[in-house]
Amino acid sequence: MTVKELAEHFGLKILAGENSLDRPVSGGYTCDLLSWAVARLPADAAWLTVMGNINAIAVASLKDAACIILTDSAPLDIPALEKARELSFPVLLSEQDSFTLGARIEGLLY
Repeated sequence: MTVKELAEHFGLKILAGENSLDRPVSGGYTCDLLSWAVARLPADAAWLTVMGNINAIAVASLKDAACIILTDSAPLDIPALEKARELSFPVLLSEQDSFTLGARIEGLLY
């Protein structure tokens, strides 16, 4: 499944990275602690978090995640949006909480 297919399937709003939506998604990861994500976020994963700051973009990019999905309608701050656009890194937005959306993604991917 690609980031674009994931976004379409779950009705996620695309905030950044429109040119990188063909990236494959092989799994998911839910975490709101940057140091924890640095140690455990798998490559090609959709990262579900409420952290919409530039540090989250840096971690996701460093770990080669497929995308960030901001859950609970968490905001993406301006510096993070600018960096995601600069990197063409996909950032999506969901009204659902991380637990609910993560369970739905797990059911779709596995």
